Amino acid sequence: MSEYFAPLRDMRFVLELVGLEAVSALPGYEEASADVVDAVLDEAARFTTEVLSPLNAVGDRVGALLGDDGRVTMPDGFAAAYRQYADNGWNGMGCDPAHGGAGMPHLVVAMIQEMVMGANMAFSLCPLLTAGAIEALSLCGSDELKRIYLSRMVSGEWTGTMNLTEPQAGSDLAAVRSRAEPQPDGSFRIFGQKIFITFGEHELADNIVHLVLARTPGAPDGVKGISLFVVPKFIPEADGSPGERNDVRCVSLEHKLGIHASPTCVMAYGDDGGATGWLCGEENRGIEYMFIMMNAARYAVGLQGIAVAERALQRAMHYARDRLQGTEAGAGEGERVAIIRHPDVRRMLLLMKSQVEAMRVLAAATAAARDHAAHHPEAAGRERAQAFVELMIPVVKGWSTETGNDVASLGVQVHGGMGYIEETGAAQYLRDARITNIYEGTTGIQANDLVSRKIARDGGAAARAVIVDMRSVVAALEASGDDSLRAIAEALSDGVAALERCVGFVVANWRSDMRAVLAGAVPLLGLFGRVAGGWQMARAALLAHERLAAYDSESAFYRAKVVSARFYADHVLSQSSGLAHAVCAGAVSTLDETLA
Repeated sequence: MSEYFAPLRDMRFVLELVGLEAVSALPGYEEASADVVDAVLDEAARFTTEVLSPLNAVGDRVGALLGDDGRVTMPDGFAAAYRQYADNGWNGMGCDPAHGGAGMPHLVVAMIQEMVMGANMAFSLCPLLTAGAIEALSLCGSDELKRIYLSRMVSGEWTGTMNLTEPQAGSDLAAVRSRAEPQPDGSFRIFGQKIFITFGEHELADNIVHLVLARTPGAPDGVKGISLFVVPKFIPEADGSPGERNDVRCVSLEHKLGIHASPTCVMAYGDDGGATGWLCGEENRGIEYMFIMMNAARYAVGLQGIAVAERALQRAMHYARDRLQGTEAGAGEGERVAIIRHPDVRRMLLLMKSQVEAMRVLAAATAAARDHAAHHPEAAGRERAQAFVELMIPVVKGWSTETGNDVASLGVQVHGGMGYIEETGAAQYLRDARITNIYEGTTGIQANDLVSRKIARDGGAAARAVIVDMRSVVAALEASGDDSLRAIAEALSDGVAALERCVGFVVANWRSDMRAVLAGAVPLLGLFGRVAGGWQMARAALLAHERLAAYDSESAFYRAKVVSARFYADHVLSQSSGLAHAVCAGAVSTLDETLA
């Protein structure tokens, strides 16, 4: 079975394409020079390839185990790998230096995260949730909470979770019933049960910091009455060291299709008198605060879709180059050839490769915009960048995870019957990928967010601003004089027109026929992802075309970039008109009452 190898050359190309130099010039990011970033990425590649990737298969086979004493045991090697991860500073790579972080840009952190996720998706979920908890505490926690928790979470000594879902309250958080009773000392007693809590219990760190949604007495009904609480596994002593065990327990682990080494816990709060917790921020603003974590997690889950697709691609490429089967088409009685010589296998591999590249560069462009939104010296620059980030988060999450599933499935198909056999590894990637378009908000939830909050709310202004940028790339392709680039321009132009039609449909019909718009929300998200990915692939083709004239030593790499973009235009962007029809005309049959 082939192992994971970080796609460093492609990542460096992407960093150049989306503007690492401009990000490094932002106030606060001066330390992220090109040589520093290169060194960081090299070390991340070494760590993920040598330490995390070899644990991927054993983690899948053994999984996390819950003992009779309530302790969760991780597969062999995970605890040592996590200690290395924390000791080497990876956990705090993007965190504020004031709390012990390295302060690296989101753009660089995204590349590191993809490597960790590609090497070992189950392992990556622990630091993913911790990062979201750090962000929420940084923005909403009191000075005392920050003093006690942040430096220890940034260092990786303590990990974090998010506790939203309950048996009766899945995506409908208005139905949350967990309660928080105020105590004379200012703390709260927390009672309730939470389900689907990733790394809710484990042995990797000294403490686990749960961020929990619950209701205080007299709180309003619905989402407006939910508050956020910090509930540690061990109650910190005055000096911050873990003290008395809190009244919170993992009572069972879910038996899942994939990510077996990520313990998905049912957590019980208050079975023995109440779990001690502290209010984070103001009462009744818990949903608002939790969405700080949620948006960070949604972007990161989009990266998971890319990462598992990259690993599936590597496995499929390795197999296709080694597997001898059949003769070359049209060669008659020739020798058997590697299956990568067969046209349909090449089609599948290029469909995998081009979509992985498109997803990666779109996610990187979004990460770079996050950096500009936080650090641009001008308010107008920050606002433009933030509008782009908010528009793209549901696209990165929804489209990348749906596409990640498709790519992982293609990886199985490339293997043929061997792909259905666990030992090859291809099946694990498909099983692991399947959760990505479900957790942190299903694709339908992402699509509803895209059409309602990100397109309809501003009258399509943010989406149309992106469309303007897309059309400028079309013009540059058309002016290139290159036949392949002109073919890409034609496909991208058609895709942009389809997207613009759908944005207009949403804006025109949202208030008068919301159900019809929502019926086409997922096709619209898929269209937006394909066209936005095609936009970025077109930019990549332009840059590669420029480099071909100057860098003979890497001509094969740059030619492959142009070919990949052309394939994407022919096979992925060409789907745009059909998706636009589904968005604008598909509601009639979708909403017909015969299904009920």
